[in-house]
Amino acid sequence: MIAARGATATAVSAEPASQPGWMKLGDQTAPTNEVHLQYLARYSVRHICGYPHIEGDRLYATVQELNRMIDMAGKYGISIDCIAPPFLSSSFIDREKHPAIMLAQSPERDRDIEQLQTLIRNCALAGIPSIKYNMSILGVLRTGRTPGRGDALYHTWKLSDAHPATPLTRAGRVDADAFWERITYFLDRVIPVANEYKIRMACHPQDPGVPPEGYQGVNRVLGTVDGLKKFIAIRESPYHGLNFCQGTISEDLQNPGVEIFDVIRYFGTRKKIFNVHFRNIRGHRDDFIEVFPDEGDVDFVKAIKVYKEVGYRYMLMPDHVPLAEADPGSLQSFAFCYGYIRGLIQSVNSTT
Repeated sequence: MIAARGATATAVSAEPASQPGWMKLGDQTAPTNEVHLQYLARYSVRHICGYPHIEGDRLYATVQELNRMIDMAGKYGISIDCIAPPFLSSSFIDREKHPAIMLAQSPERDRDIEQLQTLIRNCALAGIPSIKYNMSILGVLRTGRTPGRGDALYHTWKLSDAHPATPLTRAGRVDADAFWERITYFLDRVIPVANEYKIRMACHPQDPGVPPEGYQGVNRVLGTVDGLKKFIAIRESPYHGLNFCQGTISEDLQNPGVEIFDVIRYFGTRKKIFNVHFRNIRGHRDDFIEVFPDEGDVDFVKAIKVYKEVGYRYMLMPDHVPLAEADPGSLQSFAFCYGYIRGLIQSVNSTT
């Protein structure tokens, strides 16, 4: 846990901090401002992925900008355990302002990688131990929404109903070999810096996986468990691992309610899980809906026991919560997930 700078006894509740080695209730929702931090503190979220305010067109936050965010969070007893850069998100390449890394455009990608290297160094100086990122061309693919319990709507992916607006993106055709070249080029230049400064780099799987022949001309090599196994073997390092989205990986399986636990064990025993998007689905590869954590095909009580079994000790975060017209910003849905995950963490930590 990173100590919250600038915290005051009057601003922070009397709740004890997370125990060393315990999993932590986390969050990755933006923005990291006073209003949102108060909301998170209200629901006992004490560890977050932060989004620093960056002046100008830089792709990295300065140490001063990171420290301002840390101080602001510290007033509410919240620790910045991770940050997300302002690029390499789960965005669709045709809308991405900084696509050079994923399009293999030099020298632009080299300049973008240099800025990420600077962000790694600055995180080390500010005491932020992890950065999460994506290697995305197609973004998050969904085909619509499905009515759920009450007035909730669930994000839905059904490959047979998918009809992309264009046959190709501006990336053109990107086969597996081309995609692995781009990933390897990136890792060869970023992971050595992460090693030097001891910053965990957590990559999110591609959401969802697509057939081997690709979708919109793109083979999503990080959309299978085998692809993720290959990914972590490139530039082997304790600082090269996964933003382990349990929801996305469940979407890649034919029987997630059975298969997901051994996937957690595979990456968890190798210490490659740097944070977890703890969300649930109903369905399977190519046909699923995203549901509340208590109603999906994956048994979350069993899942959290497996995370404890493998010694996982970082954040469990809700993600892609259901929508409702009466819940703008999905704040109620997130609050439900915070309480559910917090209860699971307390329960599993109370047992030997």
